[in-house]
Amino acid sequence: MKLGFHGATTMPADLQMDVAATAHAGFTTLELWAAKVDRFLADHSLADLKALLQDHHVAPMTFNAIEFIAFRGEEFSVIKDRCRQLCEIAQAIGCRSVAVVPSPTPTWQTTWETIVAEHVAALQALSDIAGDYGIKLAFEFLGFGWCSVRTPRGAQEIIQKTGRDNVGMVIDAAHFYIGGGLLAEIEHLDARSIYTFHLDDVEDTSKEGYTDAARLLPGLGVVPLAEICARLKGIGYNGACSIELFRPEYWAWDPMQLAIKAKDAAIKVLSSYFEIEE
Repeated sequence: MKLGFHGATTMPADLQMDVAATAHAGFTTLELWAAKVDRFLADHSLADLKALLQDHHVAPMTFNAIEFIAFRGEEFSVIKDRCRQLCEIAQAIGCRSVAVVPSPTPTWQTTWETIVAEHVAALQALSDIAGDYGIKLAFEFLGFGWCSVRTPRGAQEIIQKTGRDNVGMVIDAAHFYIGGGLLAEIEHLDARSIYTFHLDDVEDTSKEGYTDAARLLPGLGVVPLAEICARLKGIGYNGACSIELFRPEYWAWDPMQLAIKAKDAAIKVLSSYFEIEE
């Protein structure tokens, strides 16, 4: 398994610090927070971005993310433009995928059939753009009550109906837990369609009251990480994994030390199930 750091874990830090912290902790990959890349490229070139990563021996894992891709109406042109922009950058720096996020459920009357159809149409259009650059789209379900796609099973149905070989899934442990995903759902997934696994944990709080501020270092919370990892291993998953934490308490820490703590915590959880690539 290729273990990486994540730019959301150190949100106030800039991209340069993210890359330096990633390398300092001994990670070899970084999931890029797209807004940080935007800020970097405001006064740097793509060549500078590529050099920054290469000089630290850090490979880009995924771009995170294009949010709320469905139910956009005339605004969908903005989503397509953003997809094209991120795919162009990804191609230039050797980043294999861009994460895309489902939309909030428009109303309580919106049917699942409508949700599926909207996301299939959006993913097909975006996959055409991404395909021109040789980039994959990683569809990440969210466990929040307001989100229209909350479980692996729901995401899998949409991906299968999209019918594109460059569209797959992100499984985030926290979102899996709060969204009510069943462990048995993982057993029915195709490991080849899982592009990234987000390793994180959450406080013992009501799922209805969950916010990303409740995330914890892996192993410190109530998410059944051992069971999730066992089932991912059981289907043959051995791909990318990043530690994605949005906790403001952690944002106040030294990014270098946070990256070390994140890697140590991740290895403790993962090492019983996966061989970690150095």
